[in-house]
Amino acid sequence: MSRIALVTGGTRGIGAAIATALRDKGYRVAANYGANDAAAEAFRAETGIAVYKFDVADFAACKDGVARIAADFGGPVEVLVNNAGITRDGTLHRMTPDQWAAVIQTNLASCFNLCRLVIEPMRERRFGRIVNVGSINGQSGQYGQVNYAAAKSGIHGFTKALAQEGAAQGITVNAIAPGYVDTEMVRAVPANVLEKIVARIPVGRLGKAEDIARGVVFLVADEAGFITGSTLSINGGQHMY
Repeated sequence: MSRIALVTGGTRGIGAAIATALRDKGYRVAANYGANDAAAEAFRAETGIAVYKFDVADFAACKDGVARIAADFGGPVEVLVNNAGITRDGTLHRMTPDQWAAVIQTNLASCFNLCRLVIEPMRERRFGRIVNVGSINGQSGQYGQVNYAAAKSGIHGFTKALAQEGAAQGITVNAIAPGYVDTEMVRAVPANVLEKIVARIPVGRLGKAEDIARGVVFLVADEAGFITGSTLSINGGQHMY
């Protein structure tokens, strides 16, 4: 039977592309979302992918959501893609504690919440694939994003540590660090600022959500068992190291 995959933030943007790409490869996919019921219902109607509403920043809500998915699909989550994320931008001297906490909880603590809930069944079955979606701004930093950069940078360290813990049980844990991708979040950037961003991308364009999805499909494949603790940068050459 095909593997069960959960994609957080999976009904819009990059998450929707990941969920759809996994479905097309034969995975049984559950797409999580947090708030936009209309978008989630439109996504479900268009793709046939089951959608589940719960707050990834809340451990109890995640526990209930993962249990519902396991019951509906007849088994535990075998592939987890932690994609959910938000921004609350502002320079540090103007940032509120709420702006800091919201981004850390949704972008970083969510990785703990979901990984903690799927890791034991993965260990028991001696198979698991986890991909955490970081960011170019977690690698290089970004003005006005100390909260977002800290959360995304934390994801990269979290990934390397968990990869070491899971390796002997057949569980791989990797990260993808997207560059600037043509999504709603990026389209909200003022046109003059976006123009300067694109000018710094060697390939000369924004990424597409499908570019990121292809990386996820590669990393979660059964055949990718020798790749763990890695960060795949998909950014058009904007940041290399």
